[in-house]
Amino acid sequence: MTRRWISNKYTLKHPALETRFLGLTFPNPVGLGAGFDKNAKYLGELEMLGFGFVEIGTVTPKPQAGNDKPRLFRLPGDRALINRMGFNNDGVKVVAAKLKDWKLRNSKRHARMIIGGNIGKNKQTPNDEAWKDYEICFQQLVGLVDYFVVNVSSPNTPGLRELQEKDSLRKILSHLQTINAQQTTPTPILLKIAPDLAASQLDDVISLALEIELDGIVASNTTINRAGLLTAKEQLDAIGTGGLSGAPVKDRATEVVKYISDGTRQQLGIIASGGVFTGDDAKEKFAAGASLVQVWTGFIYVGPGITKNICRKLLKQNTVGATR
Repeated sequence: MTRRWISNKYTLKHPALETRFLGLTFPNPVGLGAGFDKNAKYLGELEMLGFGFVEIGTVTPKPQAGNDKPRLFRLPGDRALINRMGFNNDGVKVVAAKLKDWKLRNSKRHARMIIGGNIGKNKQTPNDEAWKDYEICFQQLVGLVDYFVVNVSSPNTPGLRELQEKDSLRKILSHLQTINAQQTTPTPILLKIAPDLAASQLDDVISLALEIELDGIVASNTTINRAGLLTAKEQLDAIGTGGLSGAPVKDRATEVVKYISDGTRQQLGIIASGGVFTGDDAKEKFAAGASLVQVWTGFIYVGPGITKNICRKLLKQNTVGATR
């Protein structure tokens, strides 16, 4: 029997929205980026809001409180946020227990929401030992998440972005790939990168990703760039450091998606994140080479109907993410 489309206040389900990516079937191509449900506490509620996938985390081996508050700020005039959360989370063992419960209750459902696991290092772990933290998180979450995202691009953990350099990345990602290959069913591994990388750095990321057969890239994280903002400099100075997200990062994030897609001849899967508020924003990311999109700041400004709004527009335009 042909499955009919289903629509309620926040959810729009339709066979045409289902997207194959990384060997997984996503109910729709619109997800919630990491940093909202850090501890996998609200998966049921987020699924009711229509998300095709949710990325939990960033998760670290040990619990950590994150940076001092206040650490999240709205810039309404720019439709943007600045955050310096600092990987606050309950630690991987607590998160793993919640994911085990979720998987047990949802394993037999058709077209269930996909769960990504965004993993990072603890603040106190030196960079030359960071690979150990990523291994711990991988080992604890393997089999509980549908894909992994290695986060080396948050600006809010001191020195973390240094791990985006090619040699540091190779050590972390190659080690995870070796462990992953030993699993009965390997889990897709993606890398989340900053929008602030220069072309030469992006070239290094592309080269390494192809060399070690990485599954994909999440482009992109927040930016440290403050150019062109409408918010007064005095207010920005009062806020201080942190990663900027939302509308101001949209164009640069799309440029990064296109650069990676063109540079790999679409050999790498791409999840696009950065400034997605509407169906047209999502369409722009797909046209640049992405298979899926993530929202976060858009969710804050548009509200709980954002996923349904985007999906409705994609259906109307017959635009969905590519199959990879």
